[in-house]
Amino acid sequence: MACQPIDETTLGRCYSSLAVFLMGAIVLVVPSGYTYGAGLLLLGSLILLYLRPALHLQQEDRQLMAVLAMYSLLFCAQLWLEGADASAFDRPSRFIFAVPVLLFVLAYPPRLALLWSGLVVGGLLTAGWAVWQKLFLGIERATGYTYVIQFGNISMLMGIFCLAGLGWAAVQPRARSWMAFMLLGALAGMLGSLLSGSRGGWIGLPLIFWMLYRAYGREVRRSIRLWGLALVCTGAVLLYSLPQTGLHSRVQQAFTDIELFQQGDKWTSLGARLDMWQGALQLIAEKPLTGWGWSGYRQGMQALADDGIVIQFAAENHAHNEMLDAQARRGILGLLSLLALYLVPLRLFSRRLRAEDLELRSLALAGALLPVAFMDFGLSQVFFGHNSGVMVYAFWLVVLWGCMRTRERQLGQVR
Repeated sequence: MACQPIDETTLGRCYSSLAVFLMGAIVLVVPSGYTYGAGLLLLGSLILLYLRPALHLQQEDRQLMAVLAMYSLLFCAQLWLEGADASAFDRPSRFIFAVPVLLFVLAYPPRLALLWSGLVVGGLLTAGWAVWQKLFLGIERATGYTYVIQFGNISMLMGIFCLAGLGWAAVQPRARSWMAFMLLGALAGMLGSLLSGSRGGWIGLPLIFWMLYRAYGREVRRSIRLWGLALVCTGAVLLYSLPQTGLHSRVQQAFTDIELFQQGDKWTSLGARLDMWQGALQLIAEKPLTGWGWSGYRQGMQALADDGIVIQFAAENHAHNEMLDAQARRGILGLLSLLALYLVPLRLFSRRLRAEDLELRSLALAGALLPVAFMDFGLSQVFFGHNSGVMVYAFWLVVLWGCMRTRERQLGQVR
């Protein structure tokens, strides 16, 4: 028999599936691993100029694209008006590159089994590397090819995504195996975060677990919920008690840093952050509407350092808080565009958190958890000041949205 030719839709879906698998699987374990899958999707989107498939865009699709484009173009316009160096345009411009990727994913949606599997594989590889660095190489805080805070928080995000994927796993053939696989990925992602010692991401875990409970709690028997809670509490106590994890020492160090800051010693990890926040707030008070600009921020902080208001380290770094940094540099428009980048996707995804279909709900939950997690990460770090933060947020946002919209079309639930 002659082989049937592979149509463009099948080929496009295989391509997007591979790219999305790589987005999860190698994000932290190869240099710039967060760029490969996203880059393949962006490259693949060029085919839309030739094939022009029917996309059937809805109002919500346009809203999400508008938020990404607005944030990117406004940021770049502000940089251009102040005459910033060309390198400053790199990270904000990447948000608009996610728009054609969204169109590509809508046209050629990846297979969900590869999306979720990639996250599990990525969690396992990241945790394995973190264990090797921490326990065998003697590195104090496990890291990868990106900054240690990025490493820990992105590892946690992969674990959170795996927990969101439990709804999808529960309705698959061999559901128990899939659920065990997803739970393993979730534990691995959390372990990678713990071994990195990145404390900022831990603050938002209660809210994240509450969202998971709200999405899935009614599907789980009360006895299982109680056993699960007991297991989480027991695991937390063990991790806190074991010196090899470094969790106890990192928590204790936070209290010590606060005490030293109150005594006037700002040269600690937390003390320096508090000093940066204090300096950023003072700059915001002076120019709340326009901000200080990309280079002006450093000049303003340097003036505060020269006056002894902040330490020199604060003048040489960003504000270590996403919202404070955005308003101090780019004024009220910068802050509002950042809030829109968080809150509009959160609102759009949250509309589906009560969906009857668990595959749809799992994608909506992962999409809603993404901005919540990044708002948490942004409390103590300018996550969008790093390539890894920009790429992970922008491209996972459009991938999850495109997959969710595809599932809605399959169910006949077009909004």
